[in-house]
Amino acid sequence: MADEVEQPQTTNTVEEPLDLIKLSLDERIDEKMRNDRKLRGRLFGCYQHLNKIL
Repeated sequence: MADEVEQPQTTNTVEEPLDLIKLSLDERIDEKMRNDRKLRGRLFGCYQHLNKIL
């Protein structure tokens, strides 16, 4: 009988808004700006002050 080996489950929990943004790295995102301006691009990075590199 083979022993069952438990695989560690990888769950992406979101505890802070920055965690949600980090999960979106290398994904296409839409940004809604002031004055009904919209930006669309691929998210390459961001940091604590929520400045983003598209």
